[in-house]
Amino acid sequence: QLQLVESGGGLVQPGGSLRLSCAASGFTFDYYPIGWFLQAPGKEREGVSCISSSNANTYYTDSVKGRFTISRDNAKNTVYLQIDNLKPEDTAIYYCAAGRSRFTTVQTMCVNLLVRSWGQGTQVTVSS
Repeated sequence: QLQLVESGGGLVQPGGSLRLSCAASGFTFDYYPIGWFLQAPGKEREGVSCISSSNANTYYTDSVKGRFTISRDNAKNTVYLQIDNLKPEDTAIYYCAAGRSRFTTVQTMCVNLLVRSWGQGTQVTVSS
């Protein structure tokens, strides 16, 4: 059974950093793109960053470029999201997800939320 488990969230002051992790199991991890998505209070879920199966391609939504870095370790079935210079508007539940298929592009996955399954999410709160 496909499972994605996020961790690493917490309460951080503005300007701080966090590294989120997404541990996957139950499917052939290195076949699929993986992405990070967020859902702020009262808003729809949106794509933040997605990475291809081979690490060759990444996508970032404009609001996080230069502050967020996605990476994956296929040997550990884990995807990471390094978040630097956190802002209050980054406050949200962060979810990871596997792409709908092996051939889903990172941009399509992130922009259109073309995913197979969601993790349970990890809360990130940015506040002084």
